[in-house]
Amino acid sequence: MSDQIPSLIEEIVKADALEDNAELINTIASTDSESLALLLESLPVEQRVNSWEQIPSHKKLDVLVDMRADPRSPLIDATPIDKWENIFQDVDSEQLLEICDSLPNNLVDIAVSAMGKQQRQFFQDASQFKDNQIGHWLNHDVLVLPLNAKVSDALRLIRREVPESTECIFLVNRTGQFSSAVKFDRLFRAPEHIPLVDLSVEFISVIKAEQDAVQAARVVQNSGFISLPVLDDTNKLLGRVDIVTACELVNEDYERQVMSSAGMDENEDLFSSVRKSAKKRAIWLGINLVTAFLASWFIGLFEATLQEVVALAVLMPVVASMGGIAGSQTLTLIVRGLALGQVTDSNRKALLEKELKVGLLNGVIWATVVGAIAYLWFDSSLLGIVISIAILLNIAMAALTGVLLPIVLNKLKIDPALSGSVILTTVTDIVGFVAFLGLGSLLLL
Repeated sequence: MSDQIPSLIEEIVKADALEDNAELINTIASTDSESLALLLESLPVEQRVNSWEQIPSHKKLDVLVDMRADPRSPLIDATPIDKWENIFQDVDSEQLLEICDSLPNNLVDIAVSAMGKQQRQFFQDASQFKDNQIGHWLNHDVLVLPLNAKVSDALRLIRREVPESTECIFLVNRTGQFSSAVKFDRLFRAPEHIPLVDLSVEFISVIKAEQDAVQAARVVQNSGFISLPVLDDTNKLLGRVDIVTACELVNEDYERQVMSSAGMDENEDLFSSVRKSAKKRAIWLGINLVTAFLASWFIGLFEATLQEVVALAVLMPVVASMGGIAGSQTLTLIVRGLALGQVTDSNRKALLEKELKVGLLNGVIWATVVGAIAYLWFDSSLLGIVISIAILLNIAMAALTGVLLPIVLNKLKIDPALSGSVILTTVTDIVGFVAFLGLGSLLLL
């Protein structure tokens, strides 16, 4: 259905009165919730609200869950209070956890009141954890049996109903503490009188509820299991994290990093108000302006040199650009490594040495190329030498900064994806300009 979204967007935007177009209303009503979420996020606010009103009540909750936070806010504001009881008719804890940050307190209360006792307890338990902890995102559909259960007990259990993304039965002791797991494929080959503990897997990773959500999701992805058990501090089984949830968390984290690199929020609405969008972006434009003036100030220190040797002004952008690109490559690599848990104190030194060697090798190669071009262009061997040395120094500094900067920011609890590129650009600009213009002052004047 997603391939029909562009044409559907065009029809809705062009429609004079959506409520009078029965065919278009039927198309919207019959579209799946995931596609509807994408459709609504792609519409200007007025058309978004009009389209929202044509969606059947039983679909609206799933659509809100599939949407980003910012685009769903106008829909929540536009929905009358008396409509929410129908929307929350079959709400469960996982759905409410997804959207509760977007809901005012009175709507959260309505949703909690609509839940059954068990779902209400699940919601309250999950709310004790922060949204960046995996305990906040548990799947409570778990197959559990006591340690003394047999194969016959397991077969009866899975004949009733098997939750999605399930391949194991978790075994717990009398106090609910996790012990081991049995995969379905072992059950079907075993006699019914065999104890389940005899068939349990030799090793299965477990996740603590307080663990970082994205790190836990990556553990699931790399475990070889479809889902992993989540335990509290006493090893009591709380629920599980399945591969679907894990992939969603990792994808959301990737999107957050991509948007953060531009100083933006992953929940940014395509059609948020001009004032709101401008306010969010103005902060980083201001930071960039400060760094630009800082670089300009350093250039101003060499005003006399630039007046004497005009070629330096022509070639300055080359030096800054080469350092900036080299640094951003290293920075991206390290930020990804930190996100994946691959960069640690134990391998940091080896990684720094490797990146410095890469920087020096590329520095020598491209310093030679640019130096030769500068010599042929301006017929000055000294100018070629100056720009060659400046590029070599700047690329080496870019590699050093690209490794150390995200590590330092990460230790300071500052998102390196958000602020790393701004700081890196400032460093490479200043180092490049100072090296190039400083050497030019010494050798060319």
